[in-house]
Amino acid sequence: MPTFSELLTQLGPVALSWVAGDLSTQPITANITHITSDSRQVTDGSVFVALEGEHTDGHQYLAQAVKNGAVALVVLEKRVAGLTLPQGVAVYSATDTWAAYGWLASALAGHPGQELTLVGVTGTNGKTTVTHLIEAMLRHAQQPVGMIGTLGTRVTLPPSNASTELGYTTTGHTTPMAAELQATLAEMKNQGAQTVVMEVSSHALAQSRVAGCAFQVAVHTNITQDHLDFHGTMQRYAEAKALLFSQLDPTRNPVAVINADDAWGTTMLAAVPQTVQTITYGLKSATAALKATDIHYAIHETCFILQYEGQSTPVTMKLAGEFGVYNALAALAAGLGLGLPLAKCVEALSQMHGVRGRFEVVAKATSSTPAVVVDYAHTPDGLDNILQAVKRILPTNGKLIAVFGCGGDRDATKRPKMGAIANRLADKAVVTSDNPRSEDPQQIITDILHGIHPFDATQVSVQPDREQAIHAAIDAAGPNDVVVVAGKGHEDYQILADRTIHFDDREVVQAYLSRTAALV
Repeated sequence: MPTFSELLTQLGPVALSWVAGDLSTQPITANITHITSDSRQVTDGSVFVALEGEHTDGHQYLAQAVKNGAVALVVLEKRVAGLTLPQGVAVYSATDTWAAYGWLASALAGHPGQELTLVGVTGTNGKTTVTHLIEAMLRHAQQPVGMIGTLGTRVTLPPSNASTELGYTTTGHTTPMAAELQATLAEMKNQGAQTVVMEVSSHALAQSRVAGCAFQVAVHTNITQDHLDFHGTMQRYAEAKALLFSQLDPTRNPVAVINADDAWGTTMLAAVPQTVQTITYGLKSATAALKATDIHYAIHETCFILQYEGQSTPVTMKLAGEFGVYNALAALAAGLGLGLPLAKCVEALSQMHGVRGRFEVVAKATSSTPAVVVDYAHTPDGLDNILQAVKRILPTNGKLIAVFGCGGDRDATKRPKMGAIANRLADKAVVTSDNPRSEDPQQIITDILHGIHPFDATQVSVQPDREQAIHAAIDAAGPNDVVVVAGKGHEDYQILADRTIHFDDREVVQAYLSRTAALV
C-alpha cells in the first residue's frame, strides 16, 4: 500500500495544499488502504475526502471520520477558514475536492484507467445500447473486454460469443463513484480485460468520477432534456457531457465519435482538441463519415445500407427503430476508432440480440392479444423516439397504446412535455406512476396531464397503480395493436416514499399474459 506522501506525487493536474497536522508523524507516512467520501466507511488507514454533495456536506463529518480511523483529511480550500479541524491528523485542501477524490482513488488503485484501453459513451439516450454493441464487437473479435454501465458490470474473456447473454454485477450508478470505479477497473485489469467500455453520465463528468481515466475512444449519442434538476440548464448539461471530449489526451491518439445530426453535436465537436481524430455519423448530415440509407424497419429487426468511405455495406440487426440505427452507427464508428475491421463489426452487429429493457419485445401478438414492448424511455426525447419507432411498424389498422409516468424528485419540467408527446403519438395513453420517490404520485400525474390539451377521456386515462395500468392497457388492445410500457425498462424495483418494492414491467406483462402461449 502506498503512503499518503506517495499518493501526493501521483495526482495529475490536482494539487493538495497542507493545512494542518505534523508531517513528520504517522498521518503522512502511514500506508493508505482506502479512499472514501463517506465517514461511515472510514477505517484505519483511510483518507477521507469532504465533498459538497446534492444532499449532504462532507465537511460536517470530519470529526467522525477521524474517530473512525482516518489518517488524512482533504477539505475544500474555500471552506478551511470556517472549519474546526480535528487534531492528530494530516489535513490538506484542494480547490476541487471532487477532482481530488477522483485522482486519489485512481492513484491508490494504481491508475488502471491509464493502462486499460477505455471507451467512454456519453449522451442522454442510447448509452446502454451503444456500450453493449461495442462490447459485442470486441467479444466477436475475441478480445478480453469489461463493461460498466446502467445494468451493472461484467468481464468477458475469449473464447466468447457476441450473441451470448451474460449476467451483471450491479453497482447502483450508471457510472460508479470514483473509488468504486477505480477499484472495478483494477479488478477488471487483474481478470485479464484489456479494453473496458463504460457509460459516462453527466453527473460522473461534473463530479470528476472518471478522473485519471485516459479514454481511447469517446462517443456522443445525443443531448436532450434530462437531469436539469442537477445541472440547471441545457447549456450546463451539455457542457458537462462535453468534458469527456475536452479531456481527451492528444498524445494517446484518441478518437472522438460525434452524432452529426444532434443539435448539440457542434458543442461536442468544439470541445475536441484540435489534433484528435473525429469520426462523425448520422442519417441526415451531408458531412457525416458514417451514414445509413435505404432503412427498413420491423418489430424484430432493422435493415439498412451502411455508407462509409465510398463503400456500401448491407446491415441487418435485431435492433428496432430509427434510434436503433443511430446507436448502431455510433458503435460501428467506435469499432473503427478501436481499429476493428468494419466487416467484423457489422458481423457482430448482426448477431447481437437486443439489450434488456431497450425496445424489448416481451410478448408477441396472438389472435387475441397485442404485442407488448418494454422500454427505458424516461425523457421527452426517449418517449418520442420509442413511440415514433413503434408507429412505423404498426400493423394495418393497429393502434399504439402507451403506458408511462415520470420519476419523483427529478426535473419536473419534462412531465407536461412527455404528456404532450404521448397524447400526440399514441392512440391511447395510460398515465401512471414510475418511481415517485418522496413525491405524491398524484401530483406527478397532474403535472403530466398539464401537457395534454384538450383532455379526451377516450384517449387518455389515469391509473396510479402501475400494475393495474399495464393490465388496463393490455385489456384495451387487440391483436393488431402494440402496447408500449415506458420508463423503467430493465429496472426490477419501484421506489416509493417509504420503501422500495420489487416491480418489473416485464414480469407484470408476462404474468398477465401467461394464459396464452404468446410469450417471447
